[in-house]
Amino acid sequence: MMNRRVHSKVVKASALERLRDRGVTLEGIAEIVYQMQSPYSTNLTMESCLDSVAAVLDKREIQHAILVGVELDQLAEKNQLSEPLLSIVREDEGLFGCDETLALGSVFGYGSIAVTTFGFLDKHKIGVIKKLDTRKDGPVHTFLDDLVASIAASASSRLAHRIRDEEEAAEAGKEDISDASNQHAG
Repeated sequence: MMNRRVHSKVVKASALERLRDRGVTLEGIAEIVYQMQSPYSTNLTMESCLDSVAAVLDKREIQHAILVGVELDQLAEKNQLSEPLLSIVREDEGLFGCDETLALGSVFGYGSIAVTTFGFLDKHKIGVIKKLDTRKDGPVHTFLDDLVASIAASASSRLAHRIRDEEEAAEAGKEDISDASNQHAG
């Protein structure tokens, strides 16, 4: 049997489908991003938050993490994991940590803001993360709640850096104009 490479479009579509099937929308993640970044940017829009979420979901690392994490959650729902792993995942055992480790791995590419934001979201569980985390006697979201937190944290960090870059570019533009007018005045 020959190894077949899976095209990145297929992987992305599958990851997005897994999120949708589990009740997670890009808008729901963007709302978390907005809540995290709005105190730092008066001109922040939901559109820019949504764009940032979409850009994060373009990364293969997060797509792969979604596929692995959701698969493990679904296998736990169907009792298809062996014990003791089944009970640990079904109960979202507090000392398990593998769910956070998988999610945290994709955050590292977005710097310290993403890492600290992920920690905050993992502890405080806001928005759709809280909905995923608090479902009892229903779908298992042991991995998914942390994956959504990692997407939101990464998108927040990406957006924070972009906003800063735009502010600095605007300031540089003003300085260029000021320098030019000073040269003409002198």
